[in-house]
Amino acid sequence: MSSFTLITGASMGIGEAFVHEFAVQGHNLVLVARSVDKLQLLAEELRRERGIQVEVCVMDLNENGAAESVYAFCCKRNIHIDVLVNCAGVSWAGSFVDIGLQKIEELVMVNMMTTAKLVRLFVADMVVRKKGTLLNIASLGGLQGVPGLGLYSATKAFMITLTEALAIELQGTGVRAFVVCPGFIATTIFEHSGHNIKSIRLPLSTTEVFIKETIKALRKKQVRVFPTLLDRCLVISHRFFSRKMVVRLAGFFAGAEKK
Repeated sequence: MSSFTLITGASMGIGEAFVHEFAVQGHNLVLVARSVDKLQLLAEELRRERGIQVEVCVMDLNENGAAESVYAFCCKRNIHIDVLVNCAGVSWAGSFVDIGLQKIEELVMVNMMTTAKLVRLFVADMVVRKKGTLLNIASLGGLQGVPGLGLYSATKAFMITLTEALAIELQGTGVRAFVVCPGFIATTIFEHSGHNIKSIRLPLSTTEVFIKETIKALRKKQVRVFPTLLDRCLVISHRFFSRKMVVRLAGFFAGAEKK
C-alpha cells in the first residue's frame, strides 16, 4: 500500500493551503471536498508541478455515510493514510433562535459527526501500523461560547476536547494527535455563513501565516496549537476575566450577532 495524506475541505481556504504545503513536502495526497472541478484542476496541477500521487475523492461530508465512503475509497485503492487533516467545516452567524433546523443538522454532521467517524476509521488503522498523525482544525471560538456563533463554537469545542483526549489515549502507539485553534482567518467561510467580515473587531490572519505557524508549532509536539501571537495572547487573557466576561468579549470581537 502507498502512504498518503488525506485533507478534507481541500478545494478552498485552509484546506487548500494545507494541500499546497504538504505537496511541497512531497506527500502523496487524497483530496476530499464537494467541488469536483476545483479538485480535478488542483490535482492535475500538483501532479505536474510536484510529481506526487494525487487522488480525488469527491464527497459531501454532510451526507449520511460520507466518512464510510471516504474510507472505502482509500481501501479500494490500497491507500494508507499516514496523516489525516480535518479542515472541512461549516459556520452560521446570527442568533441561535433564528438558525434553521436543517442548518443545525449540517453543522453537527460536518463539524462533528463525519469528522469523528473519519478519525475513528483512519486512526484505528494508524494504531495498527504504529505510525500516523491526526491534525484537526478547530478555532479559538471553541474555548468558550461565542454569541452569534453559538453552535459553531460548540462544535469546535467538541473538536478540541476530542483531540485532547485522543492525545492521551494514543500515547505509546506511534500516533500523534494535534488540534489547531486559530482566530479569524481571511477565507470564504464568512461569505457562506452570512458573517459580515467587516464587523469583526480583530485583525484577520492570512492562510499563509496560519500554515507557516502551524507547521512550525507541530514540530514542537504540542497538542493545542495557537498559530499567532495574537491567538496566544487572547488565550492567556482568559485567566484575568470571569467566564461571563470572556464570553461577552468573544461575542464583541466576533461581531456576529445580528441585532
